[in-house]
Amino acid sequence: MYDNFNRKINYLRISITDRCNLRCRYCMPESGIKLLQHQDILSLEEIVDFTRIAVSKGIDKVRVTGGEPLVRKGVVNLVKLLADIKGIKDLSMTTNGVLLEEFAKPLAKAGLNRINISLDTEDPDRYSELTRGGDLKNVIKGIVAAKAARLTPIKINCVVNESSEEPDAIGVKAFCETMGLEVRFIHRMNLHTGEFEIVEGGSGGNCELCNRLRLSSDGKLRPCLFNDIAINIRETGYEKAIDLAIALKPECGTVSSLNKFNEIGG
Repeated sequence: MYDNFNRKINYLRISITDRCNLRCRYCMPESGIKLLQHQDILSLEEIVDFTRIAVSKGIDKVRVTGGEPLVRKGVVNLVKLLADIKGIKDLSMTTNGVLLEEFAKPLAKAGLNRINISLDTEDPDRYSELTRGGDLKNVIKGIVAAKAARLTPIKINCVVNESSEEPDAIGVKAFCETMGLEVRFIHRMNLHTGEFEIVEGGSGGNCELCNRLRLSSDGKLRPCLFNDIAINIRETGYEKAIDLAIALKPECGTVSSLNKFNEIGG
């Protein structure tokens, strides 16, 4: 599939829940957020059926996100069902790693290829502060479990305020070098003002190379994170929704007044 700017669209990011077991300061307010109702969340069957059609149209890279995907009931089964779709060459997940010690082996057995883990500091006290109560030890156990399960390459997503030369970022880089992990520095984004930069160590944020569509947990297909275009796949139909998203995908991101990181997965 090619959009109007001759970009090959082959990457689908699927947010399977708006719920999370952390309260990271850049993602949600301390009081939490208003959660979607159960009936508004896509079922596992809907996610798999939609993905199957997307793959038939040219998607070959799929990433499962949240919220925190590992809090979604049935996540291992979902991964197995997605892994069984012929045509997916790369099946990955982004997680905060808190529950990964428990899930790494079952996810690998189900067919997950690799994993990204969000980690903004390697200092336990700072981690607790940034996540409003998270325990860094659980994340480290998750990383060790992911390595043992060969969910590699393991990439660490580190959000920075200004640059990768900040103390927390320097600490994360040193930690990754010690653990044999890849690190990507993601500059803090602001959806409402259109502030974003190209990811250091990745291609995210580079509009010229953008090859992705995003499916939110409530069934909205979005061609761009920094845009309010959203097609309801339940109302429009799966194939038509994909065609519309491709046709409407903008040349470059601008601003979004509606998107939320906890619902769309970043």
